[in-house]
Amino acid sequence: MIIVTGAAGFIGSCLVHKLNNKGYREIIVVDDFSNPVKNKNLENKTFLQKVHRDDFFNWFSENHTKVNFVFHLGARTDTTEFDKAIFDKLNLNYSKDMWMSCVKYNIPLIYASSAATYGMGENGYSDKHELIKKLKPLNPYGDSKNEFDKWVLDQKETPSYWAGVKFFNVYGPNEYHKSRMASVVFHAFNQIKNTGKVKLFRSHNPDYSNGGQLRDFIYVKDVINLLWLGMLYKQNGGIYNMGTGKARTFLDLAKATFKAMNKPENIEFIDTPQDIRAKYQYFTEADLTKLHSINYNIPFFSLEKGIEDYVQWYLSKGIYY
Repeated sequence: MIIVTGAAGFIGSCLVHKLNNKGYREIIVVDDFSNPVKNKNLENKTFLQKVHRDDFFNWFSENHTKVNFVFHLGARTDTTEFDKAIFDKLNLNYSKDMWMSCVKYNIPLIYASSAATYGMGENGYSDKHELIKKLKPLNPYGDSKNEFDKWVLDQKETPSYWAGVKFFNVYGPNEYHKSRMASVVFHAFNQIKNTGKVKLFRSHNPDYSNGGQLRDFIYVKDVINLLWLGMLYKQNGGIYNMGTGKARTFLDLAKATFKAMNKPENIEFIDTPQDIRAKYQYFTEADLTKLHSINYNIPFFSLEKGIEDYVQWYLSKGIYY
């Protein structure tokens, strides 16, 4: 059996789809299952059992001999939430319990970290282990992910195989439930559909033009391909960046969305809100040196091709992956 936590969420549900396509049916999906919109992500997918996240460790203790692999993708991901206790419970401590269980039962583990650990990028975007303790995240969510990465690197006992993956700006199908935390592509599509235009933040940094702010946008289909290969080969464990390694501008993203929708470009710039302006990131880009060192050279979707696939096959039709 394969365990996927956060299975009703965006990346988790796409991974379940991928596993189904590869012939896996004995999947245990773990989540809180309290959001009916989010639960639609699991419709038409095949799995063995739903287990509530609060009941999971009891279930794991009784069924661990049947488990072959754990994908721990479940977490509170709201970067606007500032209650540290929530992140301590759902991200840091839950992940520690998952790690220790996988050590105890000798089960391989891939867990989700985040590019939010890099903060303003003052220490760069390298995933070298020795740099992780120097990182300065900008919010409690990023802190929770970085604290777990640091804790992992201090552990003398590890699962038989483990990898932590730092997701950069992931976009793609099955994020209908994410509201304001959905990708910029999702919001751009809906703005264009409803108003015929896109609003982007104006630059308040003289080094960047309006819309020239840069992010490493990665299509979810590339993300789940990397996760699948990690499970398949179980080699070269460690903490890895998961981005394309090529930063693109928000202007590029907006133009690609208009093109995918076959709509004329109409872009408006608005001021970045004061409450986030001081901590606004103008650049993120995954350093993929470590990933390339293990001979992962499969090409990623370009931003244009990823948006075209997302818009034309999913958003325009309102369907799921």
